[in-house]
Amino acid sequence: MWAYRLVAPYTFEKLELPAPSVEGLRDGQVLLRFLSAGICGSDLPGFRGAKGRLPSDTGVSAAEMNGFPIHEVVGEVAGSRHPAHRRGDLVVGWASGFDGLMEFVVADGDGLAAYDPALPPHHAVALQPLACVLYAVEQLPDLRGHHVAVIGQGSIGLLFSYLAKAAGAQHVTGVDPVDRTAVGPAFGVDTVVRATSDRWVSHLGTDRPDVVIEAVGHQVATLNHAIEAVAFGGTVFYFGVADDDAYPISMRLMLRNNLTLKSGVTLERRRMLAAADEFARAHPDLLPAYVTHTFDVDDVQAAFELACRPTPGRVKIAITR
Repeated sequence: MWAYRLVAPYTFEKLELPAPSVEGLRDGQVLLRFLSAGICGSDLPGFRGAKGRLPSDTGVSAAEMNGFPIHEVVGEVAGSRHPAHRRGDLVVGWASGFDGLMEFVVADGDGLAAYDPALPPHHAVALQPLACVLYAVEQLPDLRGHHVAVIGQGSIGLLFSYLAKAAGAQHVTGVDPVDRTAVGPAFGVDTVVRATSDRWVSHLGTDRPDVVIEAVGHQVATLNHAIEAVAFGGTVFYFGVADDDAYPISMRLMLRNNLTLKSGVTLERRRMLAAADEFARAHPDLLPAYVTHTFDVDDVQAAFELACRPTPGRVKIAITR
């Protein structure tokens, strides 16, 4: 089978490897034949050369794995030891080993779910990030009638903007140094701010958002900017990958302004994937607007290079076979 491996920063190499066998599956595992993958912002540090660490914290360097760093996948079930999945099923979800850039992927069946077969695979793969954002929005207070600001208007931030508006937010502000004027309104953004988060905060007056979502990840500063920006008694949600074990925040502001800080990984994955599929059916214009670029699997290198470049019209990049 074909597989990709990072052999140097910004450099993939295509390999030929023995395919995993159905007989080698453990209880609960599923063998997928690759149909599509999505590039997530959390995949990019590994592509740039960061050593990376597996979610299980085993000490294994993720960057030394075949198939790394993809985790958003759509595939056809080639074999299963999970009661919910049968051979031939089309499923979307997590490549649980972050090794989705392979022709055959072994994944945890609890992180996979069937999807609307009318969706092409390169649209269906967007159900995975949609499931994550839907779960995060479930953790927020009722957004109806409130002002929501989203720091970071990449592929995840724009989904947050869309879902905040769908949940009844009165006003959605999107903050990003990349000009999102052309795409923001389609995702529910009422005020498109082209600025870094610190510059945006420095110009805020007394009319502050009730909820601020930090959808950038990978850095400390933007979380503190969210805490500075939110209104008294408001909520800050940190979404994304924390590259450091400890993040210093202003507890003075947290206490004096009676703030709530929330974060967390996506639980109940099969339920959330089903919810994402239902949401996409109810909003048929979302996924075609969201997946703006599609690459053949032979063009993985070009797909990741584009993902690393700030581009106003790019939202989600999908890879298909």
